Amino acid sequence: MAAVEPVGSPGGDCGSADVAALIPLVRRIVASRVPDPATADDLVQETLTRVLAAAGRVEPGMLEPYAIVTARNVVTSMWRDQDRQRRHQHRVVDLRPPEAPDEDVLAREDRAAVAEALTRLSDRERATLLAHEVSGQDTRSLAAELGSTAGAVAAQLNRTRARLRVEYLLVSERVEPPTERCRPVLLAISSGDRRRQREVDAARHLLECGLCARLSEPLVGRGRSRDDAVRVAVRTDADVVAARQAAREVATRLGFSTTDVTLIATAVSEITRNIVRFADSGEVVVTELQEPRRGISIVARDAGPGIPDVDQALQDGYSTYHGLGLGLPGARRLMDEFAVVSETGRGTTVTMTKWRGEG
Repeated sequence: MAAVEPVGSPGGDCGSADVAALIPLVRRIVASRVPDPATADDLVQETLTRVLAAAGRVEPGMLEPYAIVTARNVVTSMWRDQDRQRRHQHRVVDLRPPEAPDEDVLAREDRAAVAEALTRLSDRERATLLAHEVSGQDTRSLAAELGSTAGAVAAQLNRTRARLRVEYLLVSERVEPPTERCRPVLLAISSGDRRRQREVDAARHLLECGLCARLSEPLVGRGRSRDDAVRVAVRTDADVVAARQAAREVATRLGFSTTDVTLIATAVSEITRNIVRFADSGEVVVTELQEPRRGISIVARDAGPGIPDVDQALQDGYSTYHGLGLGLPGARRLMDEFAVVSETGRGTTVTMTKWRGEG
């Protein structure tokens, strides 16, 4: 196993600070040509990635014109690709969206799923839940009937709701868990019980089980509070966008500057792309930090092949593929703290931290 934790940014003629100064310019160029904000954001990220990748090979005085040309080329390439797809669309398949299904049918299917999920609860769980949710009976009177306390009944109701959510999703998906570990993991996630999640090793299981990874998303989203970590399962390029957006939203909420938000989002894009490219699946966890000061932590983990030589992978110019990505060295330059832990055959975990500047 190898672990590296350099803090700060290595020196160089053109670094992240030089590129950060170009962000407003790049945004103006892209926004003037692309009206959709989400698409424009993607293209800004792509431009910054290319500029940062080339920064070490470009003279400082040439960085701005290089960024302008790159932004224009990225936008032109997008329009060219869209035009090509549009012209050849009829040769492949009819991509028009299907007509929306009847809402009454969906409502009936939803009610049927809830009803079947209820049958999977124990008699006591079902009776207590229905008495509270449907009949409006309070926990104090329920406790008197059950010979318990109001607090214990409230805890039981929370566990029952968590289990009902899990069973409802299984019924809706028309699937059964492939292993005995699935239900305990999904229940721990649904209830938001972090101690139980650690006990059942939920993080590792989600990386290994595609079904639970998919079902965990609505379960996490349903119960997540403002201070909880934001988790994004990563399997495809679309998940790279989702992880980047999650980091952007948390950083904006924490009061990071527009420039820092963009740098954070770019670093997340690079690390997440590595998961899709080399490990097939993984997870990104975005967490707010309050101590020793306000900041953001991003942990990207996967169960892929691992990195044989972490020191080499962190050297500028090193790449295991032929592309324009920044890789680990570029992402490290964008963040204040950066650590990599990797074990061959077991996976890689990258931890990045950005602290908010004072003022």
